[in-house]
Amino acid sequence: MSRLRYILLRLVKTVLVTVAVVVLSFFLIRLAPGDAATVMAGQSGYADEAFVTALRAEYGLDKPLPVQLWKYAGAVARGDLGTSYERRLPVLDVILERLPNTLLLDAFALLVAIVGGVFLGGIAARRPGSAADAGVTALAMLFYATPQFWLGMMMVLVFSVWLAWLPPFGIETMGADYTGWAQLLDIAQHMILPGVTLALYFMASYARLTRTAMIEVAEQDFVKTARAKGISERQVARRHILRNALIPLVTYAGLQASILVGGSVLVENVFSWPGIGTLAYEAVTGRDNPLLLGIFIVTAVLVSLFNLVTDIAYSLVDPRVELGR
Repeated sequence: MSRLRYILLRLVKTVLVTVAVVVLSFFLIRLAPGDAATVMAGQSGYADEAFVTALRAEYGLDKPLPVQLWKYAGAVARGDLGTSYERRLPVLDVILERLPNTLLLDAFALLVAIVGGVFLGGIAARRPGSAADAGVTALAMLFYATPQFWLGMMMVLVFSVWLAWLPPFGIETMGADYTGWAQLLDIAQHMILPGVTLALYFMASYARLTRTAMIEVAEQDFVKTARAKGISERQVARRHILRNALIPLVTYAGLQASILVGGSVLVENVFSWPGIGTLAYEAVTGRDNPLLLGIFIVTAVLVSLFNLVTDIAYSLVDPRVELGR
């Protein structure tokens, strides 16, 4: 299958996934207890029946569900995700304002997880069954089993409260009005704690995967041939074992990237990071259905695109793999 045809087919699948997300999310949100018009009326300070009825009519909440779905799906097809109930702003604008913050945090967390996981996995794979191998395995299991919200709170307690090394919350220092490199440095400092907290969980998986892959590759004939030629053990490990062991990590990294986009809600809320996760929490608590639906749709599209990029990257890294098979 040609790469262009494969990409087109995957884009069609992305559209179908988006349609399914729209339909399922729409009905699931409508089945939740409570009424968005009542919530908005309470927030406005006018909870009388006439005002609630007017709100339902304004946002089309008085129409039958199939009519609401049809109207909403048509708007989504035109690129209109609706208007946020709370913010009274276009949903797409609200999401695009927060999305770069989530992508920045996720990219940093993924980088830390991959580098740290490959480093720890390489140490464990050098001597299977040794004390170093047991230590890395125990550390990986600890990171994997520790709840992220608890780890995040402990990171704040240790590095922000006790040691005062790093800022605990937010993305920038409030009132500092930094610009240029000072602003970038400030954002980087705020990103360390939530990024590392998010990365440790995935680092454990990369360490275990790297260890297993390197041990498996070390038993291959081409590695034994390289050793027989007198190549140093360090070069064998770096050029032959590690290079080939990293191929499975490409697929896994793509899967983790898609999970990170929609799975950083807890960490973002613990550190008050203004991303998609905190936005989703605010939409749930405020019964802002259009905003919540918009987040679901944008996340689904991003996950599908990440998976597409992962498949293409895997075929480039390993020429033996053909797209579509």
